[in-house]
Amino acid sequence: MGDDFGRYRGTDSRIPQWLRRRAKKSAEALDGAAADREALLLAVADAGMPVSPAAHPLGYRCSCERIGCPTPARHPISFAWQTQSTTDRAQIERWARNQPQANFITATGMIHDVLDVPLEAGSRALERLLERSVDVGPVADSGGDRMLFFTATRGTPEDEDEWWPCELDCHPETMDEHPGLRWHCRGSYVLVPPARLPGDLAVRWIRGPELPLPDPLTLLETLTDACARYAGENGELDPHAVAWPLGR
Repeated sequence: MGDDFGRYRGTDSRIPQWLRRRAKKSAEALDGAAADREALLLAVADAGMPVSPAAHPLGYRCSCERIGCPTPARHPISFAWQTQSTTDRAQIERWARNQPQANFITATGMIHDVLDVPLEAGSRALERLLERSVDVGPVADSGGDRMLFFTATRGTPEDEDEWWPCELDCHPETMDEHPGLRWHCRGSYVLVPPARLPGDLAVRWIRGPELPLPDPLTLLETLTDACARYAGENGELDPHAVAWPLGR
């Protein structure tokens, strides 16, 4: 019995060691993931694209705890996100370290715009653009159903009547109303990778933020054509539900 007791006591003494090793490995993995997240966010800032904190998923809910949140984990935390958005590395590091679960958005229409299309249409368009050696900038997969093409901004035209403001047709909240192409410009935003969404979905880079931002007009024809084809194959979609500035 003494031998048995010694054997069990030895096993018991090893359990805390195993738990400590396991906890250390988990902490190291977490530290690595946090470092990767911070590096990706700083890469976005280095590309000149301003960012600010956004909500994150809590299971299938949103961290904002708003009942029936229409865009869970996809919206900014602050109502002042347009003025809060920054490329300041020190500020972004503070946000990333103090809010380890937060997603981040980038405010469009200052340095860059984003052409937002259904994933299937975007995949086809990207393949065609690369085959034709068109300069394509950063591209992200947004939750497995949308693809985001990051471009230089077209700026603010002298004649405001020539521009469709984002609030009319391509604000993130209008996703279901406009299933075709949406042009995120003044007054809009998109999530930047790495971002987590409810249901274990994610926003990830397909082409990284270090790539130069192209003129959106070099991509527009191919993207609108891909969206029209996609809409034609999916009868419930409106092939004319697109949004872009007409007179610029």
